[in-house]
Amino acid sequence: MTVRQTLQTCALLCLGVACSPREPGTPEVTGAGWIDVTATLDPARTPVYEGDAPLKFDFLKDMRKGDRLTLSVYALGAHSGTHIDAPMHFVASGASIDQVALAPLIGPARVIDIPDSVRAIDAGELNRHDWRGATRVLFRTRSTLRGWMDSSAFHRDFTYVAPDAAQLLADAGVVLVGVDYISAEQFGAPAPRTHQILLGRGIPIVEGLDLRPVQAGDYDLVVLPLKVRGHEAAPARAIVRKRT
Repeated sequence: MTVRQTLQTCALLCLGVACSPREPGTPEVTGAGWIDVTATLDPARTPVYEGDAPLKFDFLKDMRKGDRLTLSVYALGAHSGTHIDAPMHFVASGASIDQVALAPLIGPARVIDIPDSVRAIDAGELNRHDWRGATRVLFRTRSTLRGWMDSSAFHRDFTYVAPDAAQLLADAGVVLVGVDYISAEQFGAPAPRTHQILLGRGIPIVEGLDLRPVQAGDYDLVVLPLKVRGHEAAPARAIVRKRT
C-alpha cells in the first residue's frame, strides 16, 4: 500500500468513527444538572492561608482603556482557592500534581454536613455520619455556613480533619477527600499527620471547595487540576451533579 493509499484509508476510518451513531440508550454529555462548587478566584475576596503567596491579577492590555485587545497576567500560589494537594506536598517521593491519575478525581462522592459547632472531624465525629461505603467524601462545614471561601479574611478556626479520621477514611478505601476551606489540617498542628496519612496512601485532597450551592447527599464529582509539571498542588475546577 502506498503512502497516499494509507492516508486515504486512515481518513475513511476516522470519518467512520466520527460519524458512527451513538449507542442506543447512551445519554448525551451536556452541562445539565452540574453545579459549580469552585471558589471564584478574586484577590479582593479569596482567602489566602497565612504565610502563603497573595493573589495578584492585572491587565497588560485592556479594551476598556482603549487597547485593541484584553490581555491578563495572574500571579498566585499553588494552593489558591479550590485546589488539589498531590502526594508530593508532604511525601518526599510522592507523585506531583501532573502525575495524579484521573480515576480518583472523577466519580461518585458523598457530601457530609458537619455542624457549625464542630471544629475537629475526628473519628468519633466521622462515625456519627453515614460515610461508610462512599468512594469520595466531601465535608461541608462551618466554612460553608459562614461563606469563608468568599471572604478575604483568613480564619484560623476552620474545621479540620483529624488524623484518626483520616486513618479511618484511608483504611476504608476512600480515594479522595475534600474540604470547604483552604486546608484539611488543623491550623498550627504540631505535625501534618492528616496530610501525611492521606497523601501517603496516594489519596488526593481537594481543599477550598465552595459547597454553598449543595446539600448533604450523593453526587457525581469531576474535579480537575491545572496540569503543572513537577509541583505539589494546583488550582482546580470542581463540579458536582446530584445522583438519582
